[in-house]
Amino acid sequence: MDSRQSVGLEQIAAASARDQILIWARQGEGRNMAQTPDKVAALLDVTQALDGIGAAYALIGGIAVGIHTGVPRATLDTDLAVVSTRPRAAIIDAMRRAGLALVGEFEHSANFRHGSGEPVQLAFDPSFDPMIERAESMHIAGQTVRIIRKDDLIQMKRRAAADPARRRSKALRDQADVELLLGDVPDPDEGW
Repeated sequence: MDSRQSVGLEQIAAASARDQILIWARQGEGRNMAQTPDKVAALLDVTQALDGIGAAYALIGGIAVGIHTGVPRATLDTDLAVVSTRPRAAIIDAMRRAGLALVGEFEHSANFRHGSGEPVQLAFDPSFDPMIERAESMHIAGQTVRIIRKDDLIQMKRRAAADPARRRSKALRDQADVELLLGDVPDPDEGW
């Protein structure tokens, strides 16, 4: 058992909200780490590869929501926005060199699978470029990672929730994320 698996409840309670989210991501909600994709390792490998080719990016999606709110948000993948002006072929090549397998390519995104099994989605949308430029830095395991600012994440989630082509369940999740980001944080002691 490595040190990541032996994180106890007392360590989680003593951690900052951001660190609690990252511990939660590593813990896989209590499942065996050998069977659980590693969100943190995937994030670090992807950001290192993007930094290596000078491609600007920002962490977005459920993990970013969790970090900004301090509330773990269930998410199936790790999402990053990558500057749209960077040649996609160079980004895909960098991901492959970092050990990620390309599993799907679409007009505004590319989907990968990290060696741990973690799905990773890179979004390429010109409307995200100014948000990427304004992204903030945080440190994880000695590495700098860029994360979208909270106000930009709210704007991004509102846009996604209002998209008539978006699957209803995803639009509802996006709207719930907006409310969470605006401060509607659940109280574990509240009743129905």
